[in-house]
Amino acid sequence: MHLVLLIALLPMVAAAGEGSWQRFREVRPALGSTFEILAYAPDERSAGAAFGAAFARVEEISGIFSVFDSESEVLRLVRQAPMSAPVAISPELAQVLEYSLGLSQQTEGAFDVTVGPLTRLWRRTRRLRELPSAPRLAEARAAVGAHLVELDPEQQTLRLLGENMRLDFGAVAKGYATDEALQVLREHGLSRVLINAGGDLMLGEPPPGAAGWRVGVAALRPGDPPRQILELAQCAVATSGDAWQFVEIEGQRYSHVIDPRSGLPISERSGVTVVAPGGMMADALASAVMVLGPEQGIALVDQTPEAACWVITVQDDQPRTFRSQRFPAAADGSPEP
Repeated sequence: MHLVLLIALLPMVAAAGEGSWQRFREVRPALGSTFEILAYAPDERSAGAAFGAAFARVEEISGIFSVFDSESEVLRLVRQAPMSAPVAISPELAQVLEYSLGLSQQTEGAFDVTVGPLTRLWRRTRRLRELPSAPRLAEARAAVGAHLVELDPEQQTLRLLGENMRLDFGAVAKGYATDEALQVLREHGLSRVLINAGGDLMLGEPPPGAAGWRVGVAALRPGDPPRQILELAQCAVATSGDAWQFVEIEGQRYSHVIDPRSGLPISERSGVTVVAPGGMMADALASAVMVLGPEQGIALVDQTPEAACWVITVQDDQPRTFRSQRFPAAADGSPEP
């Protein structure tokens, strides 16, 4: 689970000049998380139709990328690996995989959707509190690597070259789903919307009478107040961190975030918040920065147009923060704590 971003909700009824538009909310499970939609609409009927269509689109995406549905497209594909010839894939998978492979190349493997064998291995470690054996770790690492994927985005075909491969889009699919849900809501006439996918946010136009949605950047420890409040609109916000999912074995902390290059979990306590134009980008960059660390991660974000990030780590038992060049200032103008 990502760090949870706190959202300050605004009044139920729209400000003068927007008629009688009201705020509506609905929550449904999807992609192993919870999707929440907040939107301003003229009436319950309009909101219901838009919400229904947006959640239907999220369900379609879940049917492609979910690792919890044995009949999802990605799990059906990995059961065919290694493939003797390319197979046809959905346009959605081709789009997300093309972006993911590009980011994998840009980060020299720090971001890699073929990390699934390692994710599953270390999930077992957290559940049983038992470190994997060297042979099992070596076997999982052998099944990881972007070089094992042949994608033709124009023909929308894929060939998986390795044995025991498992694609894991957990660091990008939720963000992509929020992109698609926002598009559907806009097609139904709703633009003042917020989509919360387990802490990853997609923000449309601001609520009536407001400059933006007020979003609290979560602290490193669960239960602590937000580090700062941002006022944002028409962008995505994603977080990654180990505040909730980790295990300690023999005095060593193991995060749920895996470095695909080493095959090992991140051990340094840290949290990352990324602001970007789209959900897929924000989601993926947050995970990449978590693996790369503050210096390399912020360099990556600074090279990405319209993206920004904020990182907090614990060094010598003291919190230390880093921010990229474009990370927005706090809404109230107060300095970072």
